Amino acid sequence: QVQLVESGGGSVQPGGSLRLSCAASGSIFRINDMGWYRQAPGKQRELVATVTPGGTTNYADSVKGRFTISRDNAKNTVYLQMNSLKPEDTAVYYCNAYVVDTHIRGMNYWGKGTLVTVSS
Repeated sequence: QVQLVESGGGSVQPGGSLRLSCAASGSIFRINDMGWYRQAPGKQRELVATVTPGGTTNYADSVKGRFTISRDNAKNTVYLQMNSLKPEDTAVYYCNAYVVDTHIRGMNYWGKGTLVTVSS
């Protein structure tokens, strides 16, 4: 069994910053891509950013230049540094990872989500 646990959400004023973390634990053999998605009220879940094991990143156009995704492979952890936050960034942010477990079974895992609220 594999678990993803997010932390770091909260409330911030426009222009502020937050850093999200997501740690994977359990019967992990290897973690492939990791990423962050978000879902705003009344909207579908959307991609925010992804990072490969080698550090190649991909961002949604709406967050390019403001958000930075990174990972620590030794700690099985992915981060999302969010700067210059806007009210439209308000959403529940979900961690995602494709994990190969110790039985060499690959599955896509999701965290439970952490709420980010940007408001004055």
